[in-house]
Amino acid sequence: MGRRPARCYRQIKNKPYPKSRFCRGVPDPKIRIYDVGMKKKGVDEFPFCVHLVSWEKENVSSEALEAARIACNKYMAKYAGKDAFHLRVRVHPFHVLRINKMLSCAGADRLQTGMRGAFGKPQGTCARVAIGQVLLSVRCKDSNSHHAQEALRRAKFKFPGRQKIIVSRKWYAFLSMTAFMLKLTRICLYYMDWRVTRLADHMD
Repeated sequence: MGRRPARCYRQIKNKPYPKSRFCRGVPDPKIRIYDVGMKKKGVDEFPFCVHLVSWEKENVSSEALEAARIACNKYMAKYAGKDAFHLRVRVHPFHVLRINKMLSCAGADRLQTGMRGAFGKPQGTCARVAIGQVLLSVRCKDSNSHHAQEALRRAKFKFPGRQKIIVSRKWYAFLSMTAFMLKLTRICLYYMDWRVTRLADHMD
């Protein structure tokens, strides 16, 4: 019996159901890599940042996340170069999906119990996504900005529902570019790779 289509689980109806000591035997999610490309590059080396933002409240399967990551990575590696970008998947598939398997062999009507004991077994995982939540982020140089937007446009086709491609003014950090440069000159920030830490605010 094959995997049930993700359209059966698209709507968020139930409470979060993560893997736990009560929910065991969960298959591993299809997506295992969340950071692709040059993740050690500083925020000033890759100043352009663009997000793929969900415009619907829905479940996104781990298979869809992996397919979108592959599509985006393949396009950026081909047209921008594999050392010219940093791609990050911003949602994680923690929600467990269940399936109540039905028998389809001959004489199944004698064996199966229908809706008696219908609480299913774990079948896969998905991410619960809200409206306005970022699914994927790509940062690169300004010269490759059109490639990053096209890569995310192609990744959109792997997801159900509506998404928007939004160019960020804040990079991966919590500050806009101008505020970042200003605070950096006044030694209010410490940054390593793309990670930015705010130092004592009494210098603001």
